[in-house]
Amino acid sequence: MDVKLREKLTLLSEEVKKNMANPDIELEVCFEGVEEGESCEPMKYPYIKVKYVTEEHDVHEKIIEISPDHFNKSIEELKNYVTFLIEQFMEEIDSVEYGGE
Repeated sequence: MDVKLREKLTLLSEEVKKNMANPDIELEVCFEGVEEGESCEPMKYPYIKVKYVTEEHDVHEKIIEISPDHFNKSIEELKNYVTFLIEQFMEEIDSVEYGGE
């Protein structure tokens, strides 16, 4: 991984954690050479593992990969992309769990 990408992923990790401060969400950043959570497993691309715990204490997980298609995006674009996917994931789970439309 080149230095620029490593720096970008470091910033992205910080921004996403800051932006997604939510007691129902657990983020595990799995960016090899940047940050690696306890349960990170080698994958083709860097990723963020999202755990969402509902009010009923059900645990749902989603992996958000940062593929090479995204490497040239700005930190702001990447943060918005990851945040959007996390929020969409939470809405999908809430819809299923709580019978929303």
